[in-house]
Amino acid sequence: MVKIIAALTDFGQEDIYVGSMKAVMLAICPSAQLVDITHAIQRQNVREGAFALLNSYQFFPKGTTFCVVVDPGVGSNRLAIAVDCGGYRFVGPNNGVLSYALAHLGAECKAVRLENQHYQADVVSHTFHGRDIFAPAAAHLAEQPDVFAELGGALESIVSFPTPELSFARQRFIGEVMHIDHFGNIITSIGAFQWANDDTLDLSAVWSADIPPVQLAAADANITIHSHTVHGVSHAYHEVAPGEILAQIDSNGFLEIGANQASAADRLDAQLGDKVMLRLA
Repeated sequence: MVKIIAALTDFGQEDIYVGSMKAVMLAICPSAQLVDITHAIQRQNVREGAFALLNSYQFFPKGTTFCVVVDPGVGSNRLAIAVDCGGYRFVGPNNGVLSYALAHLGAECKAVRLENQHYQADVVSHTFHGRDIFAPAAAHLAEQPDVFAELGGALESIVSFPTPELSFARQRFIGEVMHIDHFGNIITSIGAFQWANDDTLDLSAVWSADIPPVQLAAADANITIHSHTVHGVSHAYHEVAPGEILAQIDSNGFLEIGANQASAADRLDAQLGDKVMLRLA
């Protein structure tokens, strides 16, 4: 069986941190295939890390181990944990960074504390648990999944983020900016969408069970962020002129505000958490 360890951090690529974690993993599990999901999460932005994991984990084969380290509380009394859920295994800090993916899986989860020193570095730094606690745990789980129960004591519950903002009333969806990507695209909490045909969108709300499925004409939707309103939902960037702002559905089904060959976030001065409104005609 292929042993895959997928890593997601806010460490960047300028320093030695990611390489050190990979070295530790390969020393324990030499046959592992190491996949970098991203190491460009905004520094210490745990919610952005959680959203990135949500939108990536499902494309990996079952049995993958995820090492997720966005950890502003490193060295504090926050717990280091491992979770077995839906055929995947996750290791990371108990700060909510795993919570969106675990909620999306909707499966029964088992969680343990990472406290057994046998599965940690011989000397654990106070400031680099990614290398000394999380990387060893991920590698041991990839090498021998049955060690899960030996990693530490069981946890009854783990830290979860509040549900991202998404409400619907009077023909208006109100959501928030969840992520701004490398290109300056603004990804919102409004979704998930599917194209029913070239003109019509079906929406099934990811974040609220109280919102019934909605069908809307793409051309009649109006999307507002700050004081800027985009009229209609496009299929892709080429449908507007270079530099022009548009709304479209991103590859994960969320409403996205972008710009053709430009940064929508820069143009609109968008920040994480900003309110976004989708108004139906």
